[in-house]
Amino acid sequence: MDELTINSEYMRRLLEKLRAVMGREGEVMPDIGGNASDDERPATLQETPGDLLLQELTEEIEAMDDDHKHELVALMWLGRGDFSAAEWPEAMSLAAERHDGPTSRYLLSHPRVADQLASGLEELGYSHVLQDGMY
Repeated sequence: MDELTINSEYMRRLLEKLRAVMGREGEVMPDIGGNASDDERPATLQETPGDLLLQELTEEIEAMDDDHKHELVALMWLGRGDFSAAEWPEAMSLAAERHDGPTSRYLLSHPRVADQLASGLEELGYSHVLQDGMY
C-alpha cells in the first residue's frame, strides 16, 4: 500500500463536502423537456453566487501544501482509471509536473471528483477511510 500523507479523517471530511456539492448539481438543472437520458449535463460543477461550501472547499484545498495537492490530483486520476495502483509514483510525479494554477479549480472542474477520489483510495488499499456510509 502506497503511503498517503493526507490525514484520513481530513480526507473523509473532504469527501463529505465534495459529495454535498455534487449532490446539489441536480437542483439547478433546468427542465428542458424531452428524454432525461438525452439531456445534456454540465461538464463541471456549477457555481452559485454566494456558495459558501464551494468557497470553503476552494480555500481548504488551496491551503494544502503542494504534496497534498499532488496526492489529491493523483488520487483522482487513479480513481478514473488513468493510472493503476502500481503506477502511483508516476501519477504523483506527473501531478507535480503539471501543477499549474489552482488545484481546487482543476479538481472542482470534474463533477465526479468525490467518486474518483474514493475509487483512488480504494485502489491504493485505503478503503477504511471510506467507512461510515461514505461509499
